[in-house]
Amino acid sequence: MDHTYPGYFKLTSPDFSDGGEIPRECGYKNGNNRPYLKWEMPMRTWTQKPKSFALIMDDPDAMEAVGKVWVHWVVWNIPPESDRLVSSLLVEGTEGTTDFGEVGYGGPAPPDKRHTYVFKLYALEFELDLPDKSTKADVEKAMDGIIIDKATLTGTYAP
Repeated sequence: MDHTYPGYFKLTSPDFSDGGEIPRECGYKNGNNRPYLKWEMPMRTWTQKPKSFALIMDDPDAMEAVGKVWVHWVVWNIPPESDRLVSSLLVEGTEGTTDFGEVGYGGPAPPDKRHTYVFKLYALEFELDLPDKSTKADVEKAMDGIIIDKATLTGTYAP
């Protein structure tokens, strides 16, 4: 069941503005440092309190260059009391496998030109029962029907 209230659940970053340039050091070949992400959770707008959060970062512009949306980061079972993922701390939750074939964050790495990267944060009715190293497809399938709300943040990055 989706109880989305557009505009109330917000995902932001002090490292870049929505639609702005993701810092160079966050790039896969330039340090691969995770950006700091923060979200606002106005509980009064939800009909039920989330039991966990999940985050997916991908590059839809890669479709043109490599023939698919490239997955850069998948995290699930982020605790419900969390309101941030800090770049320098261990990630709370379980990180999955990216399209780099690695577990954890894989920063922007556009092969051809400036790409737009989309960070999608989901508030969920339950924790996800998934094995370590699960993929974006696994997480999306497990989330089907239990998304309470979704927040999106975009950033760009050039080679």
